[in-house]
Amino acid sequence: MQRRAALQQMLRRSAGIALGLAAASGLTACGFALRGQQNFAFRTLYSPVAESSPVGTELRRQITSGGEVQWFNEAAQRPRADVVLDILSEQREKVVVGVNASGQVREFQLRLRISFRLSTPQGRVLIPNSELLLQRDISFNESAVLGKEAEEALLYREMQSDAIQQILRRLAAVRSLS
Repeated sequence: MQRRAALQQMLRRSAGIALGLAAASGLTACGFALRGQQNFAFRTLYSPVAESSPVGTELRRQITSGGEVQWFNEAAQRPRADVVLDILSEQREKVVVGVNASGQVREFQLRLRISFRLSTPQGRVLIPNSELLLQRDISFNESAVLGKEAEEALLYREMQSDAIQQILRRLAAVRSLS
């Protein structure tokens, strides 16, 4: 009886290992890979983003995290930079998209709109004025206002992270500065 239980346990363990290996090989076969460090064609970047800008702060952290790119934000350093990143606008919007029969709000749409441009210090445009628009829907319930405020803040942070990743991919796509 004990041998049979031990044999069943060993078979279950072996099946689990085989299933894990099959899943891992399936992921590698489809081209899945963890997102690695971005490779940029520039080594120095000037951007006059405000210190209070959440997008600018996270973007700076992401770009300089590998230690290969140096970030300048003082106007006197602009001529020393390889590229100039201008964050033209950064807007958060909250729009009512659903109401109930008595006119009370039931659903909002949160939007994050970021415009940016990349150029050389001499004025050659590498990435023309580009706008990213991210949006998420959120239900509303007046009896859970604090929870919905926390959910809204979380959705804005998630949209901001998505936008930063999109900007980083576009910056990494620039291959030549000349």
